[in-house]
Amino acid sequence: MTTATRLPPAELRELFLFADLDDEQLDWVAAHGDVVAYPAGSAVSVEGEPARCFSVLLEGTLSMVRLAAGSEVETVRTSHRGVYSGAVQFYFGDRLPQTYPATVRAVTDCRFLQLPAAEFATVFRRWYPMAVHLLEGLFLGQRNAAELIGQRERLLALGKLTAGLTHELNNPAAAASRAAAELRDRFAGMRHKLALLSEGRLDGGVLRALTGLQEELVARAGRAGELSALERADREDELGDWLDEHDVGGAWELAAVFTTAGLGPDDLDRVADAVEPTALEPALRWLAYTVETESLVTEVIDSTGRISGLVEAARQYSQLDRAPHQPTDLHAGLDATLVMLSAKTPPGVSVVKDYDRSLPLVPAYAGELNQVWTNLVVNAFDAMAGEGTLTLRTARDGDRALVEVADTGPGIPEELRQRVFEPFFTTKPVGQGTGLGLDVSWRIVVTRHGGDLRVVSRPGDTRFQVRLPLTEPSPPS
Repeated sequence: MTTATRLPPAELRELFLFADLDDEQLDWVAAHGDVVAYPAGSAVSVEGEPARCFSVLLEGTLSMVRLAAGSEVETVRTSHRGVYSGAVQFYFGDRLPQTYPATVRAVTDCRFLQLPAAEFATVFRRWYPMAVHLLEGLFLGQRNAAELIGQRERLLALGKLTAGLTHELNNPAAAASRAAAELRDRFAGMRHKLALLSEGRLDGGVLRALTGLQEELVARAGRAGELSALERADREDELGDWLDEHDVGGAWELAAVFTTAGLGPDDLDRVADAVEPTALEPALRWLAYTVETESLVTEVIDSTGRISGLVEAARQYSQLDRAPHQPTDLHAGLDATLVMLSAKTPPGVSVVKDYDRSLPLVPAYAGELNQVWTNLVVNAFDAMAGEGTLTLRTARDGDRALVEVADTGPGIPEELRQRVFEPFFTTKPVGQGTGLGLDVSWRIVVTRHGGDLRVVSRPGDTRFQVRLPLTEPSPPS
């Protein structure tokens, strides 16, 4: 790096930044600006280091890069004379930490005009006091608004997820509670009928035969298949006729229980052959209570299993008991997101999973990725307006994992496609969207994970594509 002579005011006026300065201002810039030469490959500024210079390109090609998850991503490459970099927020002075927001390197031999940031800030505030106030208000206002709205959006999202999870938990919990209450009644009935059977002075052999028959029929009931409405009605009529012929009261009630268990007249004949006629009705009711008890126990097991599954999905979604950054199963996160959003899934939307199960674990912040999946899925639901198909697809794309969230909505017009990731930009009506969901998703995927997020859209097929590195990025040299 070598320092050349300073630029005269006439040459400074040829640069668009200084074209409208008056003579006194140009003289100040000429007196304080150094022309510095950088050979190809050298660093002009380094991201994160104290910002001391405001640099204006005079000659050559520069490259601007940002660090994303430990790897560098080039954001700008230009040879346009007059472009600026370095301490671009110099006018804040000490009110904002002054660090270089990006690394700038000389791609070819370059020459820069460099102004000392602290001195330039002092004179700039004197030259343009109103402009400085406007710039400060714009920057700080947007930053504060983004933080406040982002916090509000996260709270609203948490509230919706909590409401959905509560709703999903309530159904199996209520079913388990109802089944437990009915079990108490069935056990009381079984005790009563067993007492009636014993009063009939059944000998031990008959009671053992009846008990064995009970175990066999209950085992068969657990394997009973589903019946159509017509088949069910026919079997209930057949069993009802058998019960009426044998003078068993409440035939319609018992017929419904035995039909559900998959039992037929031949099974009831075996019960009739095992007991005396006077003990037939108590025996059948004892068998009915046994069958219903088995069914209720199965319902309790299914309901509590559903509750456990929901709790596991909530744990997987929140990632509260896991390390922030870890090898992550993308499919587990996608599935957990669908469970958490199940109450928000419109009835007219079908969900299709097209997973590549051979995809390896991905190094990632799993909880943050779940936030991305939530934003993309909710956007897809909104785009389809209650009817369509949501497709979650995973695949391997070279050295990256690809996750697609696709919907069959009307699509995103080409003129809006380039703006969907801008903060505060939304196509939703006023009050229905903050315009930060996709911006947050972009920051998580690109900045936090060194990945890529883009959208491909045409009517009936809109795909948000997330690409994530399959391996930890190497630290920059």
